[in-house]
Amino acid sequence: MITARGLRKSFGDFEAVRGIDLDVRRGEVFAFLGPNGAGKSSTMRMIAAVSPVSGGQLRILGMDPAVDGPAIRGRLGVCPQEDNLDIEIDVADNLYVYGRYFGLPKAVIRERVGELLEFAKLTDRAHAMVEELSGGMKRRLTIARSLVNRPELLLLDEPTTGLDPQARHLLWDQLYRLKQSGVTLVLTTHYMDEAEQLADRLVVMDKGLIVAQGAPRDLIREHSTREVAELRFGVGEHEAHAPVVEDLGERVEVLPDRLLVYAHDGEEVVTRVHERGLQPLATLVRRSTLEDVFLRLTGRTLVD
Repeated sequence: MITARGLRKSFGDFEAVRGIDLDVRRGEVFAFLGPNGAGKSSTMRMIAAVSPVSGGQLRILGMDPAVDGPAIRGRLGVCPQEDNLDIEIDVADNLYVYGRYFGLPKAVIRERVGELLEFAKLTDRAHAMVEELSGGMKRRLTIARSLVNRPELLLLDEPTTGLDPQARHLLWDQLYRLKQSGVTLVLTTHYMDEAEQLADRLVVMDKGLIVAQGAPRDLIREHSTREVAELRFGVGEHEAHAPVVEDLGERVEVLPDRLLVYAHDGEEVVTRVHERGLQPLATLVRRSTLEDVFLRLTGRTLVD
């Protein structure tokens, strides 16, 4: 569905995407992870055929966006990060008007509007104005609108940002249903649990480069340990205690409020910590997550 080789994107002297290779397969969910400024949005805009490629090769649905942009866009669905719904018309008309942009016959669009309202669980809000909807409802409507042309490839930029847990899980269910129906999904997200839940494969980008790629489970196995023991001591004590526990795991990370010991058996780490005379104020043993991988690869420094 998507093939990139040495893909680059420059803005003047600044190179936002610095030569990346990737392949997105038909029917999968593919995710881009990375801190702000990593190059995710620039890559997504090139894939959407709305931003020209600065270097390398990109093929979308087997076509070159430099010469086949309109044909590509006609077969894509795009859900932007910010809801850009038309507040002057009601929910159903947001779908109907958007469908007309694709040149679809009126009768076909009317049929699809009903299907999409049901998909988005907004049938009872068909004639409500957009401003009357909750944040979750607006997000579902935006995704439904991106499906009006029955795209083969759906691009989603931060699809659940700002939603409460219930709304996020409802959207996850809907995106899973889309995948089951054969739609290929490409998304960016800052939620590591979202990437673990949805993505078949993903890439982690940092400073315009891909620093890791693969299935979430494989990345966790490659870049982390099975478990993490979190040890909390008094304020300012963590740096001093780190040398005492550094041999209990494959890696020890010192944070302002806790020590993280990465090991195969977290419970054994806690037991041995107590045997060495240390008395943490609190302990927690958990499995390694994609967030551990992400922070190891991209660092904990805040990026604006």
